[in-house]
Amino acid sequence: MNLVDYSHSLVSIIPPIVALGLAILSRRVLVSLGAGIVLGALYLNDFSFNHSASYLGDTIQNLFISDGGINTWNMSIVLFLIILGMTTALLTLSGGTRAFAAWAQTKIKTKRGAKLLAAFLGVFIFVDDYFNSLAVGSIARPVTDRYYVSRSKLAYILDSTAAPMCVLMPASSWGAYIITLIGGILVTHGVTEYTPLSAFLTLAPMNFYAIFALAMVFVVSWFQWDIGPMKKHEMAAMHCRGFDEGSDVDEQAKDLTDELEIVESTKGKVGDLIWPIVILIFATFFFMVFTGYQALAADGKSFALLGAFENTDVGKSLCLGGLFGLIAAIIPVIRQRIAFNEIIRTLWIGAKSMFSAILILLFAWSIGSVIGDMKTGQYLSTLVQGNINPMLLPMILFLLSGVMAFSTGTSWGTFGIMLPIAGDLAGATDIALMLPMLAGVLAGSVFGDHCSPISDTTILSSTGARCHHIDHVATQLPYAISVAFVSTIGFLVLGMTDSLPVAFIAAIVTFIVVCVLFAWLSRRTYAPAVKS
Repeated sequence: MNLVDYSHSLVSIIPPIVALGLAILSRRVLVSLGAGIVLGALYLNDFSFNHSASYLGDTIQNLFISDGGINTWNMSIVLFLIILGMTTALLTLSGGTRAFAAWAQTKIKTKRGAKLLAAFLGVFIFVDDYFNSLAVGSIARPVTDRYYVSRSKLAYILDSTAAPMCVLMPASSWGAYIITLIGGILVTHGVTEYTPLSAFLTLAPMNFYAIFALAMVFVVSWFQWDIGPMKKHEMAAMHCRGFDEGSDVDEQAKDLTDELEIVESTKGKVGDLIWPIVILIFATFFFMVFTGYQALAADGKSFALLGAFENTDVGKSLCLGGLFGLIAAIIPVIRQRIAFNEIIRTLWIGAKSMFSAILILLFAWSIGSVIGDMKTGQYLSTLVQGNINPMLLPMILFLLSGVMAFSTGTSWGTFGIMLPIAGDLAGATDIALMLPMLAGVLAGSVFGDHCSPISDTTILSSTGARCHHIDHVATQLPYAISVAFVSTIGFLVLGMTDSLPVAFIAAIVTFIVVCVLFAWLSRRTYAPAVKS
């Protein structure tokens, strides 16, 4: 199929802008994504309805079938979501969720403590961002609910600890992918003073967005600063009531129907929640290493932990780890001799609770494919070419990568496009700025992905918290944009001085100024009415 080439045309950004704009204005995610998909298909096929319909059919088919076989990546993520939904439902049925919430109430006495628990869990579970958001959401949600923390605030905590931690850690699915890309860039430009791993570790402290996004989570959780749309969600949670039907509704305030359909056992123990999650975590980590080892062995290479993570099969590992967690969650239910038909019913409720998230993901993947064919990323990448002062490039690459990730809904896709471009720009201007430029791309990609309504990580964070997706996007934007401002200053100073300590000090000073502003805005707009 011959598609129109928009790689050098402003038209390439129209479908994502339409989808993003409609999603924000109408709050109807599927309709908005669908409009962007159809519009992109029409543009790509020169508004031929027959060719556009054929293109849409191929795009939908590719979600499930790729290269003549099953699309293993997409289907493994869908299967993992279903497994995790079933596991979460079983944890409720066994009474483990209730027991953990009761236990946590004896250890965590405040709303602040509940939010900090979620934040610390998000930091420590860094193997994969999908897994982080869903697993931490399952563990923390009973506690944050007990202390009237809004689901929107929990989603913000999940989203702001998942990708930022993964992008900083070499022993994660993100770290392995980035190290592989960096290795190719270093070889291309003849850089021998760094290995791919040492280059990753050297540029990690330059990733100002990831670092200060994590810092902002803990500062906001500790001081309980609620600004912008987050304020009314926190107020609704405290009063345990929703807003007007059809407008911004806090999912916690009205309770989830699926959760109400499960009768919790009174015989549950704390271990009935903890052990399935622990087993799920360790099993996932084990299979990530094991599948990586298998790939290394198949290529005749010796085992190395980093090499295993570079070659791991993330989707397969998530599914296998999820199955072990599901089996561990079934054991307490069987031990309590709960009726078989009730177990089956609960499994169905758990699977059904993930259907809306899966549908949004399928639409997000579809528009991602359309945006790829529109060559939106390639068009945006051309904006940094030309006579630009090299000192400004780290900051420009940060901002452009943010726009690209926001428009395309993918940080990994932005990495793939922009990291080689950053390497080429450094090679053509100032090779000493290569790592700052690469760091700018990594930070900007996480920022744009963090804010985008069509990002799968954003979707899964709202899924993990069980809150309305657009509510999550709207409530976290003020925090994300503030951290982006801090990062912009950091990259500007880094490019001008080529000194990480000086740039970091500048970013810290800017961060403190932003925090002072948040404190002032929070006092003006919202005063907590519950014990902190």
